[in-house]
Amino acid sequence: MSEAKHYATSQEDRVSVFQKITYGLGMLCNNLIPAALGCMVVVLNLGLGMNPALIGYIMSLSRLGDAFTDPLMGYISDNTRSRFGRRRPYIFWGAISLGIIFALLWQIKPGQSEMFYFWFFMIGCNILFIANTVFSTPFIAFGYEMTPDYHERTRIMAWANWFGQIPWLLCPWFWWMMANPNFFKTPVDGARYIALTVGAVVVVLGILPAIFCKERLQKIADQETKQKAKGMFKHIADFLKGFFITFKCASFLKICTATFFLFNGFMLVSGLGTYVLIYFAFGGDQVMGGKYNGLFGTASALSTIFIVIPIVTKLATKVGKRKAFIITTSISILGFLMKWWCFNPQYSSLWVINLLGMKDISLIILLPAIFISFGIGGLFTVMGSMMADICDLDELNNGERREGMFGAIYWWTVKLGMTVAFAFSGHILNATGFDVALGVNQAAKSLLLLRIFDIVVPIIASVIAILAIVFYTISEEKAHDIRLQLEKRRGKTA
Repeated sequence: MSEAKHYATSQEDRVSVFQKITYGLGMLCNNLIPAALGCMVVVLNLGLGMNPALIGYIMSLSRLGDAFTDPLMGYISDNTRSRFGRRRPYIFWGAISLGIIFALLWQIKPGQSEMFYFWFFMIGCNILFIANTVFSTPFIAFGYEMTPDYHERTRIMAWANWFGQIPWLLCPWFWWMMANPNFFKTPVDGARYIALTVGAVVVVLGILPAIFCKERLQKIADQETKQKAKGMFKHIADFLKGFFITFKCASFLKICTATFFLFNGFMLVSGLGTYVLIYFAFGGDQVMGGKYNGLFGTASALSTIFIVIPIVTKLATKVGKRKAFIITTSISILGFLMKWWCFNPQYSSLWVINLLGMKDISLIILLPAIFISFGIGGLFTVMGSMMADICDLDELNNGERREGMFGAIYWWTVKLGMTVAFAFSGHILNATGFDVALGVNQAAKSLLLLRIFDIVVPIIASVIAILAIVFYTISEEKAHDIRLQLEKRRGKTA
């Protein structure tokens, strides 16, 4: 499909800056829990001495329930009719429960057995992710229905992604703070206090979209479903039918595949970068490694906020969402390649002398972050907007608004990949021969394998993601035509 034809956004299709900010704060909370969890889980190994493989099992097995709870929550949200809307009651109470459970999860003390910690966190994470589903699934669906305009959808997702980057800006510093004796006695003490802060932020900010954002398509959805028969068996049949219809949408499967590989290829080795910095770049110094791991995350988040999101938003408007994704993902591949030299003290002086005229490894470490940030930053700016277009196509083909089901299954595929990633991440670390008991005396082969996995895995995953999205067919012109057909059928605009 041609992506050259453009349509102006009408005034009635624009969403106020206040609502965009409010929705963005909700996305901050939506990203804060996985970001904090991913950055704090290292304390189970380096603070409590747990086997990395057991940690991987906790992070993966606790997500298996999402395969059922996410689509179910999507169906429940799509079919809820209340004076408060389809999404807002779940967002409100989900945020409160999510923040409280996360804070309680980390109130642990040293001295227990490895299996005690294993089962404590296994059970706790399962409860946490149920609360996350109650909040996240309706919240994500909310964003898809805030406007029917092709470009305004991208702008909403840009705002959401902008705020959603803040956790990735702050959370990489968590280990540095937890391991720093100037802040806390032990990393475990640090985890307890940081978790209380994270939980409070989620409770306070997470309820704001439920209070201030408007559900634009609520009346249309109610009209489309008001003739449905009620009863348990009818709802079960509708749920199963909707589940399978969703998977028949070719455009949806393409963006799920692209997201699965790009995001989870990154997640599979996300923890390895910390080990590379600590044990290769800084010779086993946990405080220095943690500090520059924080700097790397900060540079990546700042790049996403101030460079990537504005560029992606412009690109999507000019060349289309599909091409914008391909361009940004290709840039991120270059960033991963650069880590081979930029994380190596032997090469850093030469690079810095040539590029910056300074001999400081900390400066060159940050350079790949700028390029890598185009991958995830572009992904979640463009894909959310694509999902909204797909929901319109689904309504045209099947006569229902099912943002909740689409959003749930989309994020379920992400979480499925995360389950696989977490399950294998500990084994990858073990496969390198890394042994926490050796401290600074890690084998040279182990450090080499850490570096190779850290670079090669996300590059391969990114290439597969590009191939999946090459044939995505919903252009601006096609999206506009779908909207016209929907409004003609309804007899009015959304």
